[in-house]
Amino acid sequence: MRHPSSSPWPQCVATLSLALVVLASCGGGGEKPPTGGPDGGGVPDGGSPDGGPGPGPSGCLNGPFLTSLQRNHLLVGAQMEDSTAASAPFDVHYLYIAGGLFDSNDACNSCRSNCTSSGTTCAQGGCAWWGCWQDVSQAPGDYVRGFSSRATGRGQLPFITYYQHLLGSGVGEGQQQVGALNNLGFMRRYLADWRFTLKQVGTTRALLHIEPDLWGYLQFFSNGDPRSVPAQVATANSTDCGAFENNAAGMARCMVAMARKYAPNAKVGLHASPWATKQDVYLNENTSFDVEGEARKVADFLLALGAADTDFVVVEASDRDAGYYDSIGEATWWDANNTSLPNFRQAFTWARALSERMQKPNFWWQLPVGNMSLPNTNQRWRDNRVDYFFAHADEVAAAHAVGFSFGAGEGQQTSPETDNGNLVRRVRLYDETGGQGVCTP
Repeated sequence: MRHPSSSPWPQCVATLSLALVVLASCGGGGEKPPTGGPDGGGVPDGGSPDGGPGPGPSGCLNGPFLTSLQRNHLLVGAQMEDSTAASAPFDVHYLYIAGGLFDSNDACNSCRSNCTSSGTTCAQGGCAWWGCWQDVSQAPGDYVRGFSSRATGRGQLPFITYYQHLLGSGVGEGQQQVGALNNLGFMRRYLADWRFTLKQVGTTRALLHIEPDLWGYLQFFSNGDPRSVPAQVATANSTDCGAFENNAAGMARCMVAMARKYAPNAKVGLHASPWATKQDVYLNENTSFDVEGEARKVADFLLALGAADTDFVVVEASDRDAGYYDSIGEATWWDANNTSLPNFRQAFTWARALSERMQKPNFWWQLPVGNMSLPNTNQRWRDNRVDYFFAHADEVAAAHAVGFSFGAGEGQQTSPETDNGNLVRRVRLYDETGGQGVCTP
């Protein structure tokens, strides 16, 4: 989540130097729009008089998910360099796909031949399309193929965040981005890029995270019904999406169906934004605020998009360190004593209610990497999220989480390579003590 006054154009932290050049933005809680206006609506899914799924207590939502991955503890991961990933027993290694699209209607077969992005040739490896962020003599897509292979070789699950809609569309974040769903030329290339991405994952066991921020903006700028938002879906990709409606719900459902088709061993999840209802839950200071009610509004919107067909839902805390926000005059700390708001228990209450409404476990993504021993300077900011999540992993599990991972959504933030080794030490200790079991009451 980016705080409202922060820049809407953070730079993704990527493992390839070329990616650092071409990535202009990173998802994960886009800039929260101004408050006001209608909130999200319900969705028929059975279980309650109003047609929504019953919000009553749920069983162990995280256990079956982890069992299917042959894991028995909460997963821990990060966005990091390969050397860092190899230095500690991380369960998950994640990366962003965030850049431009190819100019043709389908992915290029060769980076050296007739492959351009925004009019720039990919022959020298300098174009914006992620498929050529590599040795251009290789077939396009090694950014994902190679990453997945290396992570799997270390016994880690590759976690891929697909954040192509904003930069690929070339429009402004938020309402303009929602409007771009109805641009036939863009959507044809966008859905072709998603298909190409999935083919690079192939039969690898992986976690796929689809479009942080986008679903939040859809809820924010719609009347609560994603079917009312026009989108070029079947028209743009009759091969994969011919059976789906030309609206935002059809788009989400088709993207999930494509994942099942082209990456059959992957788990797939949509992203839940805590500001989508025009009330930023994570920064709330009102003790009478209905945190669970706001979570159910987001859950209902995601279910209307087709989230019942997914495996998990992705949640987050902040894409930047609290110490960094202090430096620009914004207060975003969560109280680790849970005596004043905002605090960790408020966030966990929201995530738990979200999961129970959706009947899907949640995964905490892109948590800030900073720690309290750092000097509050560039790439070395203070934050309390790393230490709290490891010290209170039982609370995370009780909120139906299947894992938590750390990473920066902007280039000035603390990374696992700049935190004085705190995250790696925490991961090693977590592994040595057996990790956090699931199904915590």
